[in-house]
This record gives sequence, C-alpha cells and structure tokens, in this order.
Amino acid sequence: MNRSRSNLTTLIFLSLILVLVTACVAIGLQGTQATQPAADLTSAPTFTALPVIPDVPTAVAAVPATPAATPLAAPPSELPSPTPPSSSIRFAVIGDFGEGNQAEQDVANLVKSWKPDFVITVGDNNYPSGAAQTIDQNIGQFYQEFIYPYKGTFGQGADKARFFPTLGNHDWISQQGKPYFDYFSLPGNERYYDFVWGPAHFFALDADSHEPDGVGASSRQAQWLKSKLAESKSAWNVVFFHQPTYSSGTHGSTDWMRWPFKEWGASVVLSGHDHSYERLIVDGLPYIINGLGGGPIYAFTSVLPGSQVRFNDDYGAMQVVADDQQMTFQFITRKGEVIDTYKLTK
Repeated sequence: MNRSRSNLTTLIFLSLILVLVTACVAIGLQGTQATQPAADLTSAPTFTALPVIPDVPTAVAAVPATPAATPLAAPPSELPSPTPPSSSIRFAVIGDFGEGNQAEQDVANLVKSWKPDFVITVGDNNYPSGAAQTIDQNIGQFYQEFIYPYKGTFGQGADKARFFPTLGNHDWISQQGKPYFDYFSLPGNERYYDFVWGPAHFFALDADSHEPDGVGASSRQAQWLKSKLAESKSAWNVVFFHQPTYSSGTHGSTDWMRWPFKEWGASVVLSGHDHSYERLIVDGLPYIINGLGGGPIYAFTSVLPGSQVRFNDDYGAMQVVADDQQMTFQFITRKGEVIDTYKLTK
C-alpha cells in the first residue's frame, strides 16, 4: 500500500516538472520574437540586374486602328469645284495645198507622220478653179483618211469628220463653189461653221467676196462669229479663214477682214492666201499665215511692223498641240525642219 502511494507521488512530481519546463520554453520563445529588430523600411531595396534579352520580333495580328471621327461634310456651296483632267489634242493646219503635185504629197506625208486628231485648212483646196473634175485628185488622193463621208476613189475614208476646210478664192470659181459643197459634208451652212474638239473651239469663216452673208465687220457672218465667241466656254478660240487680215506677202493685208477678233474673244487667227509662212502680233493677238501646202511659193514685199517670223524657202505645214493650259504652234517643213515655235499659255 505504502509502495503504491509512493509511486503515485513520484509520477505527479514528474508531471509537474514537465509542465514547468514546457512553460519555460514557451516563455523563452516569446521573448526571443519580441526582441527581434523590425525591418528597416527606410532603406531602398537592392535588386540584382537581370540579363538583357535582345529584341525579338513578335508576330502580332494586325488590328485596325479605331477610325477617327469623320468631320461633317461641308454644304455643297462650300465644296471646291473639282478640276477635270486636261485633255490634249493634236491637229494639223494646211493651206493653199490643192495642186496634186509632189510638194503636196510631201506635205501630206509630213502631216500623217504626226498622227493628228484632225486637219483644218485655210483655203484654196482645189487648184486652179475648184472644178469637180480635179477635186478628188487634189484633195482625196492625199487626205481621204480624214474625210467623212468620203465620196472619192482613193481608198477608205474616215469613220467620223476629221477634215475641216475653209473656202479659198480658187474654190469659188467653178459653179459658185458647187463642187466644194458637193464633195464635203460640213456643219452649219458649210461656208462658215464652228465645232469643238477637246479644249478648243474652232470657227471656220468664209473671207471671200462671194460670201452671201458678207465679209465686213458688220456683216451677218461677222455677227454670227461675235455671238458664237461670246457663248464659247472653251480654253481656246481658234478662228481660221483664207484671205489674211495682215500679211507682208504678195497679196498683202485684207482690209475687209479686220474684224475686232481679240475684243470678241479669239485666241489666234489663222489664214493663207499668201503662199508663205508668217507670224504677226497685232494688238497682242497672233495672226499666222500658212500658205505653203503645195502651191507656187510667193515672195515677201512690204514687211509689216507686227511681223515676227517670215519663211518662204520650202513647203510645209503647222502642227498644233493644245490642252487646257497651253497651245503650241510649230511650222515644220516637208524635210522636218522646225521653222517657228510659238506658245500661248493661260
């Protein structure tokens, strides 16, 4: 009995010691944590530099940018007017050509080498008398591919009008010009008419005294021209006829054709009759004589003050190129020599 009580006492004593030791250890750990210094938050952290990795392109799917807000369109009255693209044309001018000779053939070959859109003439298309028997030989033989409808015997004609003649004094001789009117199909009354091609408006006149509507500045024909020029909206207004307003050549100036062309709105005046080439500037308006298409060459007589260029050493024709901003005239001989270049600009 005594021994059992003694063992129990010992067990209790050992348990108390174990509890006391555990408590002391716990208290020691708490004291250690309480006395550990706090982290210094005022010190900047130190980072270890990472190795630099070279740029490697990465395939990224294209994403359309968000479009900016589109401004409201201005009212129609405030929108700028669009500028139409300029249209360029090339045409030939021949005069006093209807001889049916080698000179005319050479000039025709020259003209065709330019591949012009069309041809205009300044008269005397059919020497010597404008007869029906000679008209196709003197015109169609050389220029049938420009004539529409072509009624002659020298091959195929054009599919649209590309040959625009004016009456010369020789064209009026036979039957009051009937062979001429029968051969050509021209606009208007066929004696004087107009047409538009590209940037230019063309006005063909009859400067011969046979003209039923007159040839003076107050004539019915002149009033027609004045009205038509006033209506023109083209960049260039080209007036052409046979007898020249001003000339230093054998025939000289034609008084009845001194119409106020510049005042009415003409850009240039073209003529023939004198078988030479001459460019004159009178009151700021160019007058060009182009009569070297095939007829016998004439001399110059009294040189006028406005004469700028004169030539009568060989046959030739004029090549003209025009767009909305400029028109360039060149007289070129049948040998290809450029005698004169003249440019009109806006």
